Amino acid sequence: MNSDAGVMLRLLSCVDNTTLSALDSERSVEEFCRRTADMALLGGMPVAAVCVYPRFVPVAKKALSGCGVNVATVAGAFPHGQLPLELKIGEVKWCVEAGADEVDVVINRGLIVDGCFEEARREVAAMKSACGDRLLKVILECGELPSPTLLRRAAMAAMEGGADFIKTSTGKMAVGATHEAAAVMLNCIKDYVKINKRTVGFKAAGGIKDVEDAKKYAEQAVEIMGNDFFNNQTFRIGTSSLTATLSSLLTN
Repeated sequence: MNSDAGVMLRLLSCVDNTTLSALDSERSVEEFCRRTADMALLGGMPVAAVCVYPRFVPVAKKALSGCGVNVATVAGAFPHGQLPLELKIGEVKWCVEAGADEVDVVINRGLIVDGCFEEARREVAAMKSACGDRLLKVILECGELPSPTLLRRAAMAAMEGGADFIKTSTGKMAVGATHEAAAVMLNCIKDYVKINKRTVGFKAAGGIKDVEDAKKYAEQAVEIMGNDFFNNQTFRIGTSSLTATLSSLLTN
């Protein structure tokens, strides 16, 4: 990988700057987005996206206008996924109509644990259809899948269903991203791409709070997928606390 400063700059460009708090409000989300926009416009170092709850998508779109940062949101009955499929699809459609550039949904882990992999794939495919040309990231919630084998099956179901990214975690469970899960998922992507000739991205999220940990995920991605994979079209870090640290290190 490149120099430390170069790595941190690339990391910052791969961040999904996230605010998913029960205390979020229109005011707090607007302030969060404006701080992100100011960082991008003044420092010339935009993150990839800001991720907010669906109701705040219009607020984020307005606050981020013109700064080159996408608006991402969560759907598919985030974080547990326990709604009928038609309601999940309706939520995805609402998010797209509201202006979301990217939609992070949760895979049905109950189907995965029960071995219903084809049904899980069909659910992802239906949400991807509802997403249209917007980016669909599918959260596997690796901490709730009891074995690497099930994690691999979940990853394959998501990718076969049309996921543009597969993502480790919602950040709402006791176990978030782990490097062990990342290795399984990245190797799944490598196998999938080799056979299907379609690129799928990887997003690590859930408990990533320091630069060294984030760098390790980037290093894993480069080791398994190659240096070209380390860009925000194929690699993301979801975080609510790392962005300011990276920006500060790069500007001081």
